[in-house]
Amino acid sequence: MSSSALEEELTTEYEDWTNLFLPRTAQILKSTPLTATDTLHRLRFQNGDIGDYKPGQFVMVSMLGIGEVPISICSSPTHIGGFELCVRSAGTVTQAINELNAGALVPIRGPYGRGFSTEKMVGHDVMIIAGGIGLAPMRSLIQYLLDQRSQYGEIWILFGAKRPGEVLFQDEVLSWSSRPDIHFLMTVDIANRAWRGNVGPVTSLFHYVKVDPHNTCAAVCGPPVMYRPVLRELQHLELPDAQMFFSFERRMKCGLGKCGHCLINGHYCCKEGPVLSYAEIRELPEAM
Repeated sequence: MSSSALEEELTTEYEDWTNLFLPRTAQILKSTPLTATDTLHRLRFQNGDIGDYKPGQFVMVSMLGIGEVPISICSSPTHIGGFELCVRSAGTVTQAINELNAGALVPIRGPYGRGFSTEKMVGHDVMIIAGGIGLAPMRSLIQYLLDQRSQYGEIWILFGAKRPGEVLFQDEVLSWSSRPDIHFLMTVDIANRAWRGNVGPVTSLFHYVKVDPHNTCAAVCGPPVMYRPVLRELQHLELPDAQMFFSFERRMKCGLGKCGHCLINGHYCCKEGPVLSYAEIRELPEAM
């Protein structure tokens, strides 16, 4: 095979995005710093739309010669014309991504995994509990619920950040807090002199929550350390196990259930999750 024929074959195969093992080329449309470590990137695939996906799903983002990382999609599938990723500079790959500017091309695989079941939430009240960077994938769910507002009951958003200066999507957070059709509660672990809100873990906000447990679904995403305390609060509210959904992101490397890095007692987090109901994981001691 000639070199030109081989190059054409590889190019054709690379752009065959129906093959989940292969990346597609996405272009960064805009990059917006959110905090000292977090940047919001808006992207669009060169050979078509991202396709249908659920809030809570993720993609694998590559930096050639450096590595590949899983990043949750943080925009709603109802927002067409591209998709958004919030990337925290936490290592060499994420730092390299955040150094890219508009126009840069990035290989991306996915979307992968199982997201939040928005169909099961229809007609229910919805509680969203997010901690820190966990607000990024929850932003996708929040945007989706607000775009389909008439299909859902009361919406509660409980958000906890470490410090006021580390709050993501500050303009949107301000908008959510002022909407009359949302119960928005926020807390920080460490306050500054200007902070006038609640101080303490996100679980300290449950004191203000009043819901009908049998008509409420809960969606949780944040650092693993918050999951057990949040679970106890949800159980105290008497939410059914099948109506509590947790997003797990455990050392995902391949996104396709092949490498085994994200196993939770035999369950592939990247494939069977990352979103799992408590009914599915309550007998798995490694889950929390």
